[in-house]
Amino acid sequence: MGLRAYIVTRVLLTIPMVFLLLTIVFFVMRILPGNPVLLKFEKNADPALVAQYTHMLGLDKPIWQQYIDYVWNLLHGNLGLSMAGTFEPVGPEIMSRFPATLELAIYSTIVAIIVGVLLGSFAARRRGSIADGAIKVYGIFIYSFPVFFLGMILQIIFGVWLGVLPVGGRTDIGMIPAGLTIGNIHIQTGLYTIDSLLSGNLPEFFTALKYLLLPSLSLGLVISGVFVRMTRTNMMETIRSDFVTAARARGLKESTVVYSYALRNALLPIITIMGLQFALLLSGAILTETEFNILGLGSYLVDRINFRDYTAIQGTVVFLAILISFVSLIVDILYAYLDPRVRY
Repeated sequence: MGLRAYIVTRVLLTIPMVFLLLTIVFFVMRILPGNPVLLKFEKNADPALVAQYTHMLGLDKPIWQQYIDYVWNLLHGNLGLSMAGTFEPVGPEIMSRFPATLELAIYSTIVAIIVGVLLGSFAARRRGSIADGAIKVYGIFIYSFPVFFLGMILQIIFGVWLGVLPVGGRTDIGMIPAGLTIGNIHIQTGLYTIDSLLSGNLPEFFTALKYLLLPSLSLGLVISGVFVRMTRTNMMETIRSDFVTAARARGLKESTVVYSYALRNALLPIITIMGLQFALLLSGAILTETEFNILGLGSYLVDRINFRDYTAIQGTVVFLAILISFVSLIVDILYAYLDPRVRY
């Protein structure tokens, strides 16, 4: 199968996968105890008012009819109205929260790659040494460390004791980067570090970066354990390869052989792990967003679950499923581009 046929197949397979996931989430939400209307009015609600809202949200219809209505709306690009609060459309709410999650995932991945690849390649070069043993222990220990507990420790050290970094939020109050305006076109990504660079405001950039440091370190350091082990293993296999031996025979420096020859080839399988970890970060930043008071998709999902907000939960799950499938597809294409030996 050629690469083009593989891409088409992957895209087509994504459709039933998302549909199956949506179906499972829909029926599980209806089976679980809790009614969004009763949760809205809490105790001593007027039965007539409850019946009115139940009818308005379509919850008095049979479940199969609710399911057909939801799928029909979804096929027309309508994720529905939130069943809690002011009944706002779910789609715009998800898109307004997504940049915060994306920015956190990007910076966490950068931390994980830098720490993991550097330590893993260093350990492979010093195989059998004390440093190698210490890095192996670090890889196992940090990956098993609870993210929320690491975040709490970082908050106490850098936020409370030293007072050098904020312990929550995305930026200072009232400071939202404006982005870039060219003629009638306004570019604002919602990623505060990018928007501040677009507007040429370096103080805003460093402020946004300061708020991102602790949550990114919390997530990134935990994920770096995977990269440490993957890089070390692949590097050790690559170092024993013939082309590395040939590079040494030409009299090249050991650092050049390791970092320019061996590391470049060892990174190929790590790219797949990078993509998968990035996709997991997009959907798995719930604890970190809640802990650091970041208004992203994770905190939005937790908030909506508390209110049994069916449409918001379903919309968020579908959005994340499509996003993760897209990231996985990009990783596969990139891998095939970097390694022409890959055939599907």
